[in-house]
Amino acid sequence: MRNYVSQRVHSVPPSGIRRFFDIAATMKNVISLGIGEPDFVTPRPILQAGVASLERGETAYTSNSGVWELRQALAAYLQRRYGVRYDPEHELLITVGVSEALYLAMTAVLDPGDEVIVPEPCFVAYQPEVVFAGGVPVTIATRVADGFQVTAEAVERAITPRTKALLIGYPNNPTGAVMTRDNLIAIGQVAEAHDLLVISDEIYDRLVYGVEHVCFAALPGMRERTITLGGFSKGYAMTGWRLGYAAAPAELLGAMRKVHQYTIMSAPTTAQMAGLEALQNGEPFVEAMVAEYNRRRRLLVDGLNTLGLECFEPKGAFYAFPSVARSGMEDEEFAEALLTEEEVAVVPGSAFGASGAGYVRMVYATAYEKIEEALNRMERFMRRHG
Repeated sequence: MRNYVSQRVHSVPPSGIRRFFDIAATMKNVISLGIGEPDFVTPRPILQAGVASLERGETAYTSNSGVWELRQALAAYLQRRYGVRYDPEHELLITVGVSEALYLAMTAVLDPGDEVIVPEPCFVAYQPEVVFAGGVPVTIATRVADGFQVTAEAVERAITPRTKALLIGYPNNPTGAVMTRDNLIAIGQVAEAHDLLVISDEIYDRLVYGVEHVCFAALPGMRERTITLGGFSKGYAMTGWRLGYAAAPAELLGAMRKVHQYTIMSAPTTAQMAGLEALQNGEPFVEAMVAEYNRRRRLLVDGLNTLGLECFEPKGAFYAFPSVARSGMEDEEFAEALLTEEEVAVVPGSAFGASGAGYVRMVYATAYEKIEEALNRMERFMRRHG
């Protein structure tokens, strides 16, 4: 039988994260620092809003764009928090998580052969989504010396006549890096000079520690060339609800909505009603979760540095990205040995791109006591391995 799988799909390797999760699932006493989702249950008022929606019988499709009241609340939120205005009728789209929003953005704007600049290390889906849409990902490395922030100079060097867009994700998964306003302004100037579209994944916007998150679209002159991707999964502990959004100028948003109409119809109705409650009354819960993440962040980062696993200070998301050079191992070897010898699951940095080699991603979205125990196990491990 001939091979029916498209070359486009065949060319993309399986996720580098999955293998370690599969191994960990077979072990009884694993402490997982690998899964990038909150360990908190969705706050009760948000849960109740979803349940109440079901009890009212709200089980039909919504508008393709999403519940009107949710889009209104989202527009008010973005203006209040970042000072950027979006028309809820024509410039906001509710999606099935940020993953769908990313797919829609790539499918709506890329023609075959269009290049998208993708700074690494980055979320594992970025390059595959470019490929699935027929584009060509052009990766550029970020460095720990720059706090894993992409620079305008690196972006400019990667531009060719085929470059159509820049895809950035800050606060960053896997490094925890946060971009400064000055660096983003410089990147915006490069985007304007070369007429590039900027796709800005800001799903971790609420999870920052002692610094400001800068919304790229809110920078001078950037709104009209930016697709902002965001959602409810991380800040409100709503990963399983699958609720995200895209904000963009009407022409771009309309193209994304067209793909969404034919592919999805509408985001889950129950999740949308829960999201409305999150925007209206969820702020105290977000602040409490951020405070607890910050406490865990300090424990993990300080502990890693004490063990000789040198780790720059992450300012956002809930990831630490230490170097494993002291162990004398490659990152995949380190992750596998730590899992089999001490039952601590982490993810090799190379799963997030070539520039992640030599590092591992550790998630501090797990209980404080489990992080303490993981550090005890890593201490034993490092006594044997450097």
